Amino acid sequence: MLTAIIGGSGLERLEGLTITRREIVRTEYGEPSGPLTFGQMSGREVVFLNRHGPGHTIPPHRVNYRANLKAMKHAGVGRIIAINAVGGITADLEAIGLVIPDQIIDYTYSRMHTFYGSEHGPVKHVDFTYPYTESLRRKIINTALQNGMNITASGTYAATQGPRFETAAEIDRMERDGATIVGMTGMPEAILARELGLDYAMIAVVSNAAAGRSGDEISVEEIMSKLQMGMDKTRALIELVIPRL
Repeated sequence: MLTAIIGGSGLERLEGLTITRREIVRTEYGEPSGPLTFGQMSGREVVFLNRHGPGHTIPPHRVNYRANLKAMKHAGVGRIIAINAVGGITADLEAIGLVIPDQIIDYTYSRMHTFYGSEHGPVKHVDFTYPYTESLRRKIINTALQNGMNITASGTYAATQGPRFETAAEIDRMERDGATIVGMTGMPEAILARELGLDYAMIAVVSNAAAGRSGDEISVEEIMSKLQMGMDKTRALIELVIPRL
């Protein structure tokens, strides 16, 4: 089964990937964020896609998630590990920590969030009780723990519209709802993978405290500096996970 890595903010390219080819894929839903990059990592063939496109030019609400996931399916991908930068809502989550979430709350709107709309076929209802593939989550978690990596093995991802950050009151509401981390790209990516029958799990990289949690305004410069350290940990984990899949 071919594995794909979808990179977000801070992971525009996948170091450690020996590139063999790039492929431009066109789908009935348009073009994905960029070409699919094929290569070898840890002795296995891997596909990489930069979610935000070359130069980080596609904001979260404008990503063509349907084209991205359909292109993966066309390429023979069977499982996806998504990398997402997030803010930590709960006090126990520190910057550059890694979270492997097991639930989602979707606060996004007006995104093309299903393949089962009216334009390409009949409506179909898909079970989404557990939005991430548990067997893939466990592979990531167990690999991290066996290699002495400190991770948070569960969490609830709040998907927001972006590109602005949230208000302190919005974060308070999300915490009351049960969310522990917040980001802008977790949906509809997860449900689209489920609709296509692809295994899907996320490694969430905590880059900052969510709005109102630190007492300071959110600094993009500080986020990016910490995000790079978190992404270094993420790359190391991916290299360890790939051979075990």
